[in-house]
Amino acid sequence: MTCKRIVITAGEPAGVGPDLVLALANSESNHQLVVCADKQMLADRAKHLGIDVVLIDYDADAQAQPHTKGTLIVDHIPMAAPAVIGELNEANGHYVLKTLERAAQGCLSDEFGAIVTGPVHKGVINRAGVAFSGHTEFFAEQSNTPLVVMMLATEGLRVALVTTHIPLAYVSKAVTEERLTSIMHILHQDMVSKFALTNPKIYVCGLNPHAGEDGCLGTEEIDTIEPTLDKLRTKGMDIVGPLPADTIFNQKYLEDADVVLGMYHDQVLPVLKYKGFGNSVNITLGLPFIRTSVDHGTALDLAGTGQVDPGSFQTALSHAIELVEKKQ
Repeated sequence: MTCKRIVITAGEPAGVGPDLVLALANSESNHQLVVCADKQMLADRAKHLGIDVVLIDYDADAQAQPHTKGTLIVDHIPMAAPAVIGELNEANGHYVLKTLERAAQGCLSDEFGAIVTGPVHKGVINRAGVAFSGHTEFFAEQSNTPLVVMMLATEGLRVALVTTHIPLAYVSKAVTEERLTSIMHILHQDMVSKFALTNPKIYVCGLNPHAGEDGCLGTEEIDTIEPTLDKLRTKGMDIVGPLPADTIFNQKYLEDADVVLGMYHDQVLPVLKYKGFGNSVNITLGLPFIRTSVDHGTALDLAGTGQVDPGSFQTALSHAIELVEKKQ
C-alpha cells in the first residue's frame, strides 16, 4: 500500500481542535499525517496538557513516511495573536481560514490525499470580517465546485442533505427538481466511486409530516419530490421514497439503506447524532478531494482540560484513511 499524506487542520485555536490533534502523538498510521497549525500554539498546548511530543517541520519535497508514535509533523501557519485556551479571539479568524485554504490547495494539487478538519467557530470568523457559513461551503468555493453534498455517518447509518445551513423558512423553495436531481447524482456517484458500492440504495425522506399525506399536509412531494425521483429511477438509480421522516429511521429500512437523504438539516441530523454522537463523521461529497470532519463544535469549556473525547476525530481520520485506500 502506498503511503499517502493526509492533512489535518487543527481548527479554532482556543477550542478542542489542538487537543484532538495532539492526541495523534499516541498513535501510529501507515500514512503520513500533516497538521496545518501554528507550531508554537501546539507546543504550548502540549506543555499545558502534559503531552510529550516532538513537533517536526513539514517538508513537502521529502518522501511521505508513515506516522510514528511520539511525533507530529506540522505545516506551520502563524497565528495573528497568541491563543488563550477557551477564549475566542477574532484576530485569529483569518488564521483559521488560511489553514483551510492551505489544506484545500494541497489536495487540489495532489500533495495530500485527504483533509480531516477540526472544529471551527463560525461566529468568530464572521466577526473577523469574513462571510463564512461552514467548511462545506468554503471547500466548494476553493475548488470551484458548484454544488456539494453534506453527509454524516456513524456505525450503521449514513445521512445526507438536500439543503444545509439555511433557515427553515427557505427550505421548501430550495427543494427544486434541479437541486434534488443534482444532489442525487452527486450522492449516487460518490457512493459508487468513494465508497465502492456498485448499486447504492438511497432512501429519501419527504419534506412534510407524513410525506405530505397525499397532499393534505403539503404538496411538495406530489409536485416536486416524487416526479424527480421517478425520473432518476429510469436512469438506473435504486431509490426508495419519499417516506415520512418519522418512520424512515426504522430498522427494517436502515438494514436495507446505504444512505438516507433528508430534505433539511434538522430532519436527519438529530437521529444521526443521537445514534452516534462522539463517534460520527462529517463527509463532504462532490468535492474533487476527500474531506472528513468531526461532528461537533469547538467545545471551548473542555479545551485544555484533558477530558476531551477524541472519538469523533478518530472516526473522521479512520474514514479519511479508508477512503484514501479505496481510491488507491
